[in-house]
Amino acid sequence: MYSGGKDSNLALWYAVHQGWSVELLVSVVPADPESYMFHYPNVEWTRLQAEALGYPIRILPMRKDEGEGEGEIQGLEEALMVIRDTVGFDAVLSGAVMSDYQRSRIDRICEDLGVRSIAPLWGKDPFNLLRIEVEMGFKFIVTACAAYGLGQAWLGKLFDISDLEGILEAYNRFGVNPVFEGGEAETFVVDSPLFKYPIKIRDSEKVWYGDRGYLFIRDAVLGSSRLSDEAGYG
Repeated sequence: MYSGGKDSNLALWYAVHQGWSVELLVSVVPADPESYMFHYPNVEWTRLQAEALGYPIRILPMRKDEGEGEGEIQGLEEALMVIRDTVGFDAVLSGAVMSDYQRSRIDRICEDLGVRSIAPLWGKDPFNLLRIEVEMGFKFIVTACAAYGLGQAWLGKLFDISDLEGILEAYNRFGVNPVFEGGEAETFVVDSPLFKYPIKIRDSEKVWYGDRGYLFIRDAVLGSSRLSDEAGYG
């Protein structure tokens, strides 16, 4: 299950380095921007990330009637059933860290499909995970902010080690989950240790609604080198 954010990319890194065979990335485009399960902004750009990684990808747009409550869960299960019967797989990998809502539903789908549910980040300290992601060279931008302590200045920010202090402050003052799994923020990875090429965002738009906002990617390409000035946005 690949959202394009930092946690799904770290989970993928663990899978590769534990010797698992990754056959397909699956990204869900929710019909509802307020989805409890799936990332909302920029999921369509996971196709470019898949190209940078060298993996095939299946992007699953949810229908409007699948956009509320358990509808999107049923839609995902039906789509994964088709993939299981055509492509074949014996496990579903996710980047769930501490959300029982997400983990329990993925586990239930996997049980129904007769496959394993693997969550290599589950139960790990969220602030530690954030530090690991930054120190390992995962480069990501903040594409959504929806919590006190994460104001407009965070939106579109290319996260680096100096930002850990700001996240710790937001956690101490407002209880912001350091890996944003409560929907406080969302991210988009522009480079990682697994990327063959970085992603350069050439055009984007910020939309701010007073207390929350999104960064929408309008144009992006694969960089031609791994130089630091290629792996950014602007």
